[in-house]
Amino acid sequence: MKRSIRFRFTTLFIGMLAAVLLAIWVINSFFLEQYYINDKVKILQDAYEQLNDCAVEQALEGRNIIDDLPSFYSKDGEQTEVSRMLRVMNEQYNTTVVLIDSLNDRTFPTFWDNRLLSDLVRQYILGRSMPDTEAIISEENYKIEKRYDKHNNGYYLQNWGFFDDNRTIFIMSMPIASIHESVALSNRFMIYVGSAALVLGAVFMYFAGKRITSPILSLAALSERMSELDFDARYTADSQDEIGVLGRSMNTLSEKLKETIGALKTANNELQQDIEEKIRIDEARRDFIANVSHELKTPIALIQGYAEGLTEGMAEDPESRDYYCEVIMDEAGKMNKMVKQLLTLTALEFGNDKPVIEQFDLTGLIHGVLSSASILLQQKEAEVEFEPSGPVMVWADEFKIEEVITNYLNNAMNHLNGKRKIKIRLEKHENEVTVFVFNTGNHIPEEDLDKLWTKFYKVDKAHTREYGGSGIGLSIVKAIMDSHHKACGVRNAEEGVEFWFTLDCSL
Repeated sequence: MKRSIRFRFTTLFIGMLAAVLLAIWVINSFFLEQYYINDKVKILQDAYEQLNDCAVEQALEGRNIIDDLPSFYSKDGEQTEVSRMLRVMNEQYNTTVVLIDSLNDRTFPTFWDNRLLSDLVRQYILGRSMPDTEAIISEENYKIEKRYDKHNNGYYLQNWGFFDDNRTIFIMSMPIASIHESVALSNRFMIYVGSAALVLGAVFMYFAGKRITSPILSLAALSERMSELDFDARYTADSQDEIGVLGRSMNTLSEKLKETIGALKTANNELQQDIEEKIRIDEARRDFIANVSHELKTPIALIQGYAEGLTEGMAEDPESRDYYCEVIMDEAGKMNKMVKQLLTLTALEFGNDKPVIEQFDLTGLIHGVLSSASILLQQKEAEVEFEPSGPVMVWADEFKIEEVITNYLNNAMNHLNGKRKIKIRLEKHENEVTVFVFNTGNHIPEEDLDKLWTKFYKVDKAHTREYGGSGIGLSIVKAIMDSHHKACGVRNAEEGVEFWFTLDCSL
């Protein structure tokens, strides 16, 4: 990031502190001197007002304000209000006050420096002005002036004039420091202190800014993870400020987004599955129509052809007519068989023909199937090997399992080759038995093994009628085993092919 919040906080603090220091420097340089003088002038004015009130009060009693001032020197005895005020002015404000009784020509106090002030005020009264004097306030009874004293090399504020008792002259002299030097000294000191404050403040703000920016960076990292759909990220701080409220709001947002996106994904997956299922059904429908049309085309054509031959009198002798009729009946029987197989398969796939589970002897069932197919086995010159060790009791639909074994046996007979041997064997594993039906012959290409269970699929791509099969038998086997929630399969074995299926057996 080009400029972090931490950097901005530090820069803002330094700028504000520098502005405050600059403002203080400007105020000191241009306004402190006037403020200092106004404060001293206010002290002199207040002193005049209080002494004037005392002088007027004494005059009403026929006395002079100076009469009670000897107690000014007394530190243990009782002091008058005037003496207390003069002592405060002298000790607290370093101000010398000289009072002159113009009727009796008395001066108080009578120190040497005070006599100089009394002579000076007389000169003021006579109208003599001193050089390097600046008038600050000029009232009817008094004036406040700023004067430079060459002898003492310093500035003084002097308040001189008359009290309202019409007999007392006064002068107050207050030394003032060189305000310019004081301001310069104050500014230099402020620069040193301000520079140190700037450095220490910048360091403090830099490290203190981490406490502010760290939660913000955590929120930024949290939002970045949320943008990448990682909704397990959480704001873990427990602060109660605005950042804490924002963090908890982002946690709530993350949870809501997680739930919403999860629901959207679920809905999207379901929709995708529905679309794929629809596509699969459409493809299956097209394939089904194409395969059924292909399978029915040949027998219909044969029936039509031989029927037309009979109609046109091509088979005049009884032997030919019998042959034509046998062909028609044979093709009609194949069509009937295929339609029945399709009905059976449809009922199994849509769950309309649910298996009736019962216990029966699998060995006896296999013997019965072999006995029924003995004539076909002789015609195929097949050598059958089946030597069970005894009865094997299984739980299944006996009628449907008989159809499975019959389909496997017919498939083995139709693809016999070589030694023309068919071998049926049983393998029992705990509570399950596996039935294997092996026949010698050519291997099935590996890429076709998983496709054998598809309706109308034939390894023979030309769909020849050599074996009279329609490609539905193994699809029926697959549907029957799925309805039993059991497995079936095929593999290439040594010198042939072996089909298998599993059933639950009794312990």
